[in-house]
Amino acid sequence: MATEIHRRTLISGAMATGLLSPLFAAPAASAGASAGTAPLGSQLRRAVPADPQAIDPQDSAYWAQVAAQFDVTKAIVQLENGNWGSMARPVEQAYARKLAKVNAENSYYARRGFWQDILPVRARAAAILGVEPEEIAFTRGATEALQTLIAGYNHLRPGNQVLYSDLDYDSTQAAFRWLKQRRGADLVTFALPEPATHQGLIDAYARALEANPKVRLMLLTHVGHRSGLVMPVKEIVALARARGVDVILDSAHAWGQLDFTLPELGADFVGLTCQKWIGAPMGVGLVYIRKDRLDAIDPNMSEVGNPDHGTQSRVHTGTASFAGYLALADALDFHEAIGIRAKEARLRFLRDRWAEALRGHPGLEILTPADPRLTSALTSFRLRGQTSVVQNKALAATLLDRFGIFTVHREGLASGACVRVTPAIFTAEADIDRLVAAMKTLAG
Repeated sequence: MATEIHRRTLISGAMATGLLSPLFAAPAASAGASAGTAPLGSQLRRAVPADPQAIDPQDSAYWAQVAAQFDVTKAIVQLENGNWGSMARPVEQAYARKLAKVNAENSYYARRGFWQDILPVRARAAAILGVEPEEIAFTRGATEALQTLIAGYNHLRPGNQVLYSDLDYDSTQAAFRWLKQRRGADLVTFALPEPATHQGLIDAYARALEANPKVRLMLLTHVGHRSGLVMPVKEIVALARARGVDVILDSAHAWGQLDFTLPELGADFVGLTCQKWIGAPMGVGLVYIRKDRLDAIDPNMSEVGNPDHGTQSRVHTGTASFAGYLALADALDFHEAIGIRAKEARLRFLRDRWAEALRGHPGLEILTPADPRLTSALTSFRLRGQTSVVQNKALAATLLDRFGIFTVHREGLASGACVRVTPAIFTAEADIDRLVAAMKTLAG
């Protein structure tokens, strides 16, 4: 595909010119850098050029070099990386330089230089996503992007129905409830089946739409933040379209850890974030509206009367984090140098190292199935039969206080509360093994 060719060209060109070595090399005077950090360039030269997708997810030496580019606290085992992603050191340093420039030049830069600098960044993000630059716009995160789409959707009439599941994100569920209050739409909610299967998820949405023929708008979450379940998005979007139902897709946890382009998914309206798995600074997100569906989303109230500039006219954030948006380019450098398929494989390997090792333990429930089509870095568990919020808060607290492992409890699933485990590409196998040992102890 075009985006993959773009990535391979980027890497091979960078290798030929030696650009990747300085990108990944740890500066000698870097504050907080680990002693003895080695450049990643030599590892990439060994692993990438022959086949950029052939990096072994179990190559501990290679991934240790990747991990060495992150300044991660040693005070705890950090297995709660789903809130946002740590910037790699090269990205953090580029962000600091750009922040200093914006701070020094102030409004002179904002008014005279920013837009010519940010347009190539937007174009590059669009190319990776497989869409046109005018179809995406910057937001302060996926939540703002999704709320923009939900509030601006103008095809609802009183008596129409809108639908979401227990998997969907709390803020977007609230926004759909707002549609009932402000648009007169009837609200339909349903629980996804557990244990989940690929076809079972598709069938669950088919049944929900069949039972509610007045549904006109549906919320769909690409990767669930509660359990990490990956939805069969392409198939569900297709069945919704066949019934005349529009889909707003939440891809906040998908971009940067799963290999896809937006046209492959088929959704017309998508919210994404760059601060989770892409590794950009906090406060950087994207909203996508397919160009031939732009009329379905109203212009932002502050953009009414202005010339139509595509998706950009549907969002208005005011004064934004100029340096954060600019540093997205550096985050994409780091992301593409490793490769999305290599990242996806590594994250799934880390996830399987604990979740599949413990599946079947009589004292544990692993909430996400083993099917790799449905798994991501995020996976949740609970002690068998312990479904209350209080019990799972206590379980996460015990993992931290007794074993030094930081996780987070999640609630809102129809089956009950749970504890979410989320490794990152800097997570070591030893950290996962420490979790396994702790869980075996707690589960008896």
